[in-house]
Amino acid sequence: MSADSLPFIPPAKPIVGDDERAAVDRVMRSGMIAQGPEVAAFEQEFGAAVTGGRTAVAVNSGTSALHLGLLAAGIGPGDEVIVPSFTFAATANSVALTGATPVFADVEADYFCLDADSVRAAVTERTAAIMPVHLYGHPADVDALQAVADEHDLRLFEDAAQAHLATWKGAQVGTFGDFAMFSLYPTKNMTSGEGGMVSCATEEIARMVRLLRNQGMERQYANEVVGFNARMTDIHAAIGRVQLTKVEGWTKVRQDNAAYLDRHLEGVVVPPVAADATHVYHQYTIKVDGDERDRIVAAMREEHQVGSGVYYPIPNHQLASLTRYAEGLELPVTQQVAREVISLPVHPSLTEADLERIVTAVNTTVRAGA
Repeated sequence: MSADSLPFIPPAKPIVGDDERAAVDRVMRSGMIAQGPEVAAFEQEFGAAVTGGRTAVAVNSGTSALHLGLLAAGIGPGDEVIVPSFTFAATANSVALTGATPVFADVEADYFCLDADSVRAAVTERTAAIMPVHLYGHPADVDALQAVADEHDLRLFEDAAQAHLATWKGAQVGTFGDFAMFSLYPTKNMTSGEGGMVSCATEEIARMVRLLRNQGMERQYANEVVGFNARMTDIHAAIGRVQLTKVEGWTKVRQDNAAYLDRHLEGVVVPPVAADATHVYHQYTIKVDGDERDRIVAAMREEHQVGSGVYYPIPNHQLASLTRYAEGLELPVTQQVAREVISLPVHPSLTEADLERIVTAVNTTVRAGA
């Protein structure tokens, strides 16, 4: 069979079926489409399943969840928040949008999460908080980062956009910081179509997020603060409620698919998992020779019809939109891994034949460059 005749295997794929369609139709028939009872139910169910019983507040995107979480925690002009550069730009953007300054620290090479020593070196008298990203679904070392926070009287926040049901020492991510954000974008491990959740350590933060998402109102027309329209709709919440019943099973499939790739891939560095961590494989990210990366990605697609992703080829501190916060900054590990990473498909819709083809595509294309 020629490569052109093979079905393409996408690097990521939203899984939406009849259950989600039925839930949307139910909401449409109800006549209550904006934020309403479905959102309230989704918040309760998400908090019970994902955030260790913490209050969860639903908003219209993961970026809004970060932005409003930071504002609710009191972050603003004059503050610095230490973040990784090796992640999606929304992490630093959300800090900048509060008027605070994102300060970039390096990551460690194995798990791609914030390195505590680099964070420690980045602390100044203006530092207010540390915000790690649990990248690709692997938890950051929250113990080491909390130790730095304790040394300098800083707060800890979590960007858990990619880490639904991941754990560190048995505790769910999203339960360590003063607040945490989960994304519900279509290609995340579960989706609401679009949306985000804020996991709140205190009722004060939760109440402020609710105010900020709804034009500063808890009661209609009784505006208490200047706010936004960042509400989640009942349509999106209905999708999320269905997905929440499936994410645990999907996570097990992702982990099984990752284990298969671990056993069969050759000539690449497969993603290690820390002893204290549960990895949920939002992305299964290997490392290859940086000089070979683009050739391997292209050959996998052209010769084997296997898609992959490069997350993230340009570190945040080198993006035109963010370089003003990082003049002259060198982050050697970040800059190295940004050249080496390739994320392979492990989504739950893969078949055994798909996994075999992914292995063949990687092993063949890597050997071709040896």
